[in-house]
Amino acid sequence: MGFQWWQVLLILVAGLWAGTINTIVGSGTLVTFPVLVTLGVPPVTASMSNAMGLIAGNVTGAWSYRSELKGLKRTLLKLLPCSLVGGVIGAYLLLHLPEEVFGIAAPFLIVVALLFVVFQPRLQAAVRARKQRQAPVTAGEKADDAVASAPRTTAAGGVPAGSNPVAAATSGGTAAAASSSPGTVDMADGARQPAVLYLLVFLAGIYGGYFVAAQGVLLVGILGVFLLAPLQSANAVKNALVAAVNIVAALSYVFFAFDRINWWVVLFIALSSTVGSWLGAKIGKRMSPVALRTVIVLLGLVALANMVSKLF
Repeated sequence: MGFQWWQVLLILVAGLWAGTINTIVGSGTLVTFPVLVTLGVPPVTASMSNAMGLIAGNVTGAWSYRSELKGLKRTLLKLLPCSLVGGVIGAYLLLHLPEEVFGIAAPFLIVVALLFVVFQPRLQAAVRARKQRQAPVTAGEKADDAVASAPRTTAAGGVPAGSNPVAAATSGGTAAAASSSPGTVDMADGARQPAVLYLLVFLAGIYGGYFVAAQGVLLVGILGVFLLAPLQSANAVKNALVAAVNIVAALSYVFFAFDRINWWVVLFIALSSTVGSWLGAKIGKRMSPVALRTVIVLLGLVALANMVSKLF
């Protein structure tokens, strides 16, 4: 197996933790990857084995958040190909670029991932503020459209005699706006999504296929800004897309780099991250965000120092 009992325990704890925080927001790889590298697992092997092990937790997290996908299934089906193609490209780059390239690129990617984690609160605050500004504008536009169409409805005999067509149209428009505002999943599924959303999800898939760390945080930021849906729904879409990227990347690893995978690492992380994902969906939101980010950053810095030291 190549690991002592305390090393196995450390990997299990890291996988449990990674599964928990992956379900909530992402960046679980910044817990498991540093542990594996510190224990002497080669970086590329650590990245591939970790990604494969986290699949079980990814699927568990996506399933636990399935209720938040109500009304977003069509949107998710449109975004999935972007993530899948991006994941294949990322996996191809990982498998075909020299391992020395990953050794040089990984420290920079860890820095990018850590920056996403550190600035996540500001990003989420900006996303919430943007959605709050959008909601009243959209509601007002729908009400105005309903008022404008009221005379045509009256002329056709659609409004009972003695009623106020303008008031009725305004009331109906307001109700429609309330049920279809950007804060609801119904409008998100029926709306035309901006092209930049698909492009960014595709690029996030490449990032995830090549380097798993903080893929979830990156996607939450993208979906939170460009997807017309609540943050909880964006998080549910994120969980599904991350699972898809990791699955397609894992298939690439199995077919083209079977001998470079540490299957013990895959097993340990798969078991513990599955339990962690279930816990994350149940009680993970009670964890202190500040403490969580602090430990993630510290572990990321340990991995960063370890990898940089090997370059010199």
